[in-house]
Amino acid sequence: MVAETERDYTIDDDDRASEAEEERDQLAASRSLSLLSPSSLTARIILLNIAGLIILVSGILYFNQFRQGLIDARVQSLIPQAHIIAGAIAASATVDTDSILIDPDRFLDLQSGTPFGSETESRSFEFPINPERAGQILRRLISPTKTRARIYDREGLLVVDSQYLYGRGEILRFDLPPPEGVRENIFATLWHRLNTWLFSNDYPLQKEYGNENGKEFPEITAALNGASVSVVRVNEKHEIVVSVAVPIQRFRAVLGALVLSTQGGDIDEPLRGERRIILFTFLFAALVTVLLSVLLAGTIAEPIKRLAAAAERVRHGVNKRVEIPDFSARRDEIGHLSLALRDMTNALYSRIAAIENFAADVSHELKNPLTSLRSAVETLEYIKSDDQRRRLVAIIKDDVKRLDRLITDISDASRLDAELARAEAEEVDLVELLNMVIGIANETRQDDQAEIVLRIIQPAEHLERPFCVMGHDIRLGQVVRNLLDNARSFSPASSTIRVRLRRIGSEIEICVDDDGPGIRPESMDKIFDRFHTDRPEGSFGQNSGLGLSISKQIVEAHRGRIWAENRYGPGKSLDERPVLGARFIVRLKPIDSDE
Repeated sequence: MVAETERDYTIDDDDRASEAEEERDQLAASRSLSLLSPSSLTARIILLNIAGLIILVSGILYFNQFRQGLIDARVQSLIPQAHIIAGAIAASATVDTDSILIDPDRFLDLQSGTPFGSETESRSFEFPINPERAGQILRRLISPTKTRARIYDREGLLVVDSQYLYGRGEILRFDLPPPEGVRENIFATLWHRLNTWLFSNDYPLQKEYGNENGKEFPEITAALNGASVSVVRVNEKHEIVVSVAVPIQRFRAVLGALVLSTQGGDIDEPLRGERRIILFTFLFAALVTVLLSVLLAGTIAEPIKRLAAAAERVRHGVNKRVEIPDFSARRDEIGHLSLALRDMTNALYSRIAAIENFAADVSHELKNPLTSLRSAVETLEYIKSDDQRRRLVAIIKDDVKRLDRLITDISDASRLDAELARAEAEEVDLVELLNMVIGIANETRQDDQAEIVLRIIQPAEHLERPFCVMGHDIRLGQVVRNLLDNARSFSPASSTIRVRLRRIGSEIEICVDDDGPGIRPESMDKIFDRFHTDRPEGSFGQNSGLGLSISKQIVEAHRGRIWAENRYGPGKSLDERPVLGARFIVRLKPIDSDE
């Protein structure tokens, strides 16, 4: 048994250790996420807008087809240019002498009757490419295009390279490397590295065309076989080089191959220019986005910040009333939030004031019976007559009953708001409620109490549930009982209390009429105040003065209204009309109301 207990403790310790480890992991994860998520609303707005802009620009730079379009356009322009140059070179192909070199073996093999100059015959003759004439043609046709041309003979040997000059007195040009002391701008270097890293390609590296390695290149071999091909490679600087190779042929006899190649930066420079434009556009758009985000955040975050600060002052405020900033003129969510906070704060202050007044009223009302009790108890010691002692004991009992009634009603009134807020509202049929409450009141009435009569007036239009409301049946029944008890306390024994239920427009009305003395004008505005009593003689101390106040609180919690007025008889003026009794009216929203 001990071993099992120790094992259970060990398992519990392991579980607690694992739970603690999980909590640490969750805390670490939340901290890492908090580092990525700024706490300021302004920073979040700026970060999200910039992130969206970065994604957009990255997509433009990554998915654009501008580079491939440039390559295709360059190929389409180089191929016809190469064919033109190759045709011009083929037309000028000759030897230094005026004779034509003829292969004797092929000449003897000619069949009789084959016309001289035919396709078969033309293939038997070789017209070598004259480097000097080809160089002159290349200089005239290549110079404006900024391309490089190379001519290879049938053996793959380099005959002419347009990068070098072959005429007399002309100077050979060589591209020299930059001086060692000259350094590139650091920003240019960083931009070049970033550009190379972001926009790298998978093109093969271009080997150097040599004097005797022509057949090592597939494009030259294809051109010597009579085909026109294009290739895309990169040089040592990772710059794109487009090359096209076409055959040089005369009478369909291939004399050599012409290779046209672009310069290293011909395609990359427009791409860099486009990316620079996109970058500058991005920087400008980012600046505008930041400014607009700050402006937007100022219209959102700053009011929220002020509202939060005011709410904090309300929470910490003790002796002074804090005003919530008024943004209701904005007519947006911030304005609605400001209006809601102001209403909530006003309701809070009203509730605090009501609690303070309630506490003061309770203290005042409790002091009266306590003072009476104290006086009676102190006087009891000096009373020697039994009759006076019985009278003092009766006073003490009445004060104790009054205290009990006050404490009960005070407790009921103090928990009323919380109970109404927690309880779930249900459909209440006022016809059934009134029948039940009035039936119980009539069955339990005493001989000196008035009888209660209920009258229900059905609406003219047909309604499925004309007298149903959403609320709490117990509390609504309490309202009716309080009104009936109040009417009975003022009504003569032989009179009748009339209760009427009817529809008035979009409201349900409950009207309670009595035949008592009515309500005095000076008490009309105070009749629903806590602890206010205006009872006839002989009934002092029998009521707490909270019944009508609780009734008003319950009716207003059901989005209704309650008020009191006097019933008057006929007369020429209001002052001359006799008061026939008091009338209490309750108006509630029916369940079929749109409000």
